[in-house]
Amino acid sequence: MGLFDKHLAYRDAYKAIQQAGADPFTVRFDAVVSPTEGVVDGRPTILLGTNNYLGLTFDEKAIAASVKAVQERGTGTTGSRIANGSFEAHVALETALAKFYGRKHAMVFTTGYQANLGVLSTLVGRGDHLILDADSHASIYDGSRLGHAEVIRFRHNDPEDLAKRLRRLKDVPGERLIVVEGIYSMIGDTAPLKEIAAVKREMGGYLLVDEAHSMGVLGATGRGLAEAAGVEDDVDFIVGTFSKSLGAIGGFCVSSLDDFEVMRVICRPYMFTASLPPAVVASTLVALEQMIAKPQLREQLNSNACRLYDGLTALGFVTGPAASPIVAATMPDVERAIAMWNGLLQSGVYLNLALPPATPDSRPLLRASISAAHTHEQIDQVLKVFAEVGAALGVIDGQQRAFA
Repeated sequence: MGLFDKHLAYRDAYKAIQQAGADPFTVRFDAVVSPTEGVVDGRPTILLGTNNYLGLTFDEKAIAASVKAVQERGTGTTGSRIANGSFEAHVALETALAKFYGRKHAMVFTTGYQANLGVLSTLVGRGDHLILDADSHASIYDGSRLGHAEVIRFRHNDPEDLAKRLRRLKDVPGERLIVVEGIYSMIGDTAPLKEIAAVKREMGGYLLVDEAHSMGVLGATGRGLAEAAGVEDDVDFIVGTFSKSLGAIGGFCVSSLDDFEVMRVICRPYMFTASLPPAVVASTLVALEQMIAKPQLREQLNSNACRLYDGLTALGFVTGPAASPIVAATMPDVERAIAMWNGLLQSGVYLNLALPPATPDSRPLLRASISAAHTHEQIDQVLKVFAEVGAALGVIDGQQRAFA
């Protein structure tokens, strides 16, 4: 009996994917020349799977701030903030985030994954109840496992099922923390947050919204789904990341609840992880400023998302419930999903291949994430390639190749 024997089924499935063509899990870029362009095996490639929503990875001001920070503060912090102290930029970033969200407190983590890991495992514990949307991100589930609260799942985007499960807890001791996401990362659907907030008001408890994919994307000022739905006062905690709209890495949590600052001395993933390096904090601060100052980026992003979504739908691909910066096309089977992904890559389009069991309904997906930096010409070229490869594989009717 070997240590990895329990994973042999995954090994065999992975080998089958590798034998079908390029390995989607080890794609290597020869170069990345812009937010939307890269080079793979010498081929110019449109980047359509990067979550670079506002295209700020190459923002000149953010790059300049990052370079300056490296030169003045060095390459890293070499330890956690509780051990090595905070740099002035850490405090400045937390202050800026709290101001942006209109909250009293903000706490920055080294990754978005760690933000969920730390916040969820710390806020609720033994005797409490963590109520999760069934389609929650892996970081949310892992955070629930690290803590000791009872985990209860409700049906995806179903406020009535949430209410039913909360009613069962009516006379049960312990706190209740409801967790949903602004935009769900697989097919780009949004939570019915207004209805979920109403359930929370009626039944009690606390509400946390993970705005990782909706920060900078939704809302009049880019604060996310809570702003767009008009329920910010009902949301007790917002968790997010810098690795999407802000083009860097890191995570955060904001809140106005009293005593939130005690999290800094009880949250283990915060306390025992090296803090963000100065260069990342500096670029993130500037990216946040650019996001606030340039609402046209959000407008262009949503326009691009609709162009791709409407185009794929017109071609006959099975897409998600509505246009969003995450556009997923459902494939009829794993074999054609892998073949389609390979065909797209060979034709200069890179996106994400998502296979069961990682997908919401156990069907394979080709997942695209749109950027404000994509041009209409790039999106039309993507649609042309989708039409050609999809028709060749029998995924769509060849007569519908409108972009061929």
